[in-house]
Amino acid sequence: MRIGVMIGADGTRATIDDVVGMAQNVEQAGLDDVWLSNIFSFDAITTLGIIGRETKRIGVGTAVTPTYPRHPTALAQQALTTAAAANNRFVLGIGLSHKVVIEDMLGFSYDKPARHMREYLNVLIPLLHGEAVAFNGEHYQVNGVQLDIPGADNVPVVIAGLGPIMLKLAGEVADGTNTWMVGPKTMEGHIIKQLNGAAAAAGKPDPKVVGGFPIALTSNIDAAKAKIAENLTIYGQLPSYRAMLDREGAAGPADIAIVGDENRLRGEIKRLEDMGVTHFNAAIMDVEDGAYARTLEFLGSMRG
Repeated sequence: MRIGVMIGADGTRATIDDVVGMAQNVEQAGLDDVWLSNIFSFDAITTLGIIGRETKRIGVGTAVTPTYPRHPTALAQQALTTAAAANNRFVLGIGLSHKVVIEDMLGFSYDKPARHMREYLNVLIPLLHGEAVAFNGEHYQVNGVQLDIPGADNVPVVIAGLGPIMLKLAGEVADGTNTWMVGPKTMEGHIIKQLNGAAAAAGKPDPKVVGGFPIALTSNIDAAKAKIAENLTIYGQLPSYRAMLDREGAAGPADIAIVGDENRLRGEIKRLEDMGVTHFNAAIMDVEDGAYARTLEFLGSMRG
């Protein structure tokens, strides 16, 4: 299992230089990947192109970029450019976002989101493979488009899939899933089971399972969970995440956070590896002075 760090899950108040520096610290700690959220701050794909130029070996990926605001041809062009800039260490994570963002804030229709994603992938994935696209659907009509980005190979695509239809798409069409607000029981019995089943039915290899979890190395567990609950409140209110928390039997985001001493963290991460998570994506919560650096150092020790 690869171990990486998510930047921006609780908001980005840093400068672009700070974000690049955080990624460099993740690489120096010996970890495998850095994942960047795409909320209402820096554009994740653009920033990861910069990070790719300022690092040497670490994988870079979006967690995740919403599809609706960008035409799939534009997203493919941007993704391939970032892949070329990062020496093909880039993984494109995409997702539907949420109705409150896409429809209420941005004014797009959020009707038939699964159909939207299927059509989006029918345009996006061939372009990422250097193929010409001829597709005429309900949402997208794209014909005769082919991209030529020197230095960019095939870009893997993972979908923020939580429901059965999206997990089916992630297994059949894309290269896997990127999850958030999913507890371990739900990860094993729902996410991985459905995802792997869809991939197997399509004759594809085992997909990528990127599992994002809030995490903090601390002895002050109650205080840390209270801080996590405060910082991540919004995620417990969004319907798609709320459904995953309810399935887990969790009251809120703090209940699926990995918080405690080294043995607790090591055991929970190993549990996820054993069930089939291929990429552990640590959203390190700076719950107290020194918590971020301490947790990053611990994660690096797991790669030693």
